[in-house]
Amino acid sequence: MHANPIFASLGTTIFEVMSRLAAEHGAVNLGQGFPEGLEPPFLVEAAARAMAEGPHQYPPMLGLPELRQAVAAHDERFYGLDLDWQSEVMVTSGATEALADCLFGLIAPGDEVVVLEPFYDSYLPIIRRAGGVPRIVRLTPPLWTLPRNELEAAFTPKTRLMILNSPMNPSGKLFDEAELSFIADLLIRHDAVAICDEVYEHLTYGGRRHRPVMTLPGMRKRALRIGSAGKTFSVTGWKVGYVVGDADLLKPVIRAHQFVTFTTPPALQRAVAEGLAVADSYYQALVTDLERRRDFLGAGLARVGLPVLPCDGSYFLSADIRPLGFADDAEFCRKLTIEAGVAAVPVSAFYEKNPPRHYARFCFAKLDETLEEAVRRLERFFVTA
Repeated sequence: MHANPIFASLGTTIFEVMSRLAAEHGAVNLGQGFPEGLEPPFLVEAAARAMAEGPHQYPPMLGLPELRQAVAAHDERFYGLDLDWQSEVMVTSGATEALADCLFGLIAPGDEVVVLEPFYDSYLPIIRRAGGVPRIVRLTPPLWTLPRNELEAAFTPKTRLMILNSPMNPSGKLFDEAELSFIADLLIRHDAVAICDEVYEHLTYGGRRHRPVMTLPGMRKRALRIGSAGKTFSVTGWKVGYVVGDADLLKPVIRAHQFVTFTTPPALQRAVAEGLAVADSYYQALVTDLERRRDFLGAGLARVGLPVLPCDGSYFLSADIRPLGFADDAEFCRKLTIEAGVAAVPVSAFYEKNPPRHYARFCFAKLDETLEEAVRRLERFFVTA
């Protein structure tokens, strides 16, 4: 059988593997990153209304005008960005598609792409399928500090792009102003472009705020910013994303998009357009709620002997498994799922080679009763066993 060697060499994504295992054993699934009980009713009602009203045919390739206008208004409201909705905003079928469009549209064979590790698992396969060469720079737990010397050394005359994920999955790191400025300076010096995966932009804690690298001096024309309605509104199954940036930079990305998904369901686009105009109180309440859930799960993990790492953004906590005598995160997560009835994801899955093996990732964007049951099961397994 003939197959593309890049994709043929890949296994099933760890999220699917752990979710299947959780279903098989009736485990509480804190592995796959989908939220529960956070979907805003007004958004679901807007989608139902739009579905009933139609139309149901192809929308414009770049997205419905009302959603593109809403994305531009959102970015001006939160970040002071002045975007031309007609030429600088494109709607995609999820942020993963937006990432693929950016990489397919901007990479030529042999171009180098700087990637910070640990990373979302779609980055490397798409970089390589587009003909790019990843240059991986590792951030080290527990603080995930940006290794400036290593990052600077990763930039070469062949560097075309850097992927910047902030807030970062799975680490929960939110890059600060000094780190962003250092990255921006490198990109400008090497005439490189930033692909900014900012899907967790509104999920930041401790009073910290996300800042897009696009807003830094000299970066407006060399950054593409990717957002996700699925993350912002807790509707990950909708797969509505968007990418914004300078019109000339976006053009080749648009060309890639037209041959990947072409369009996104119009009723969902209309609902997201309404959602993006919601009052600030929605975003504030979401953060307050998630921060409470984060702290509840973190306290429960700590009680059973799993100290958690700092989490300033996203909806994931990483916990150190060594105090409980475990040395392999994949083995730990499998045992936890089968024997304790709680599913997590091994953090080693977010690395290319020689990963740390002593951290597990837990999703806290779950119903209170789900988190309570997960903690009860962990306490029963580790404390009373």
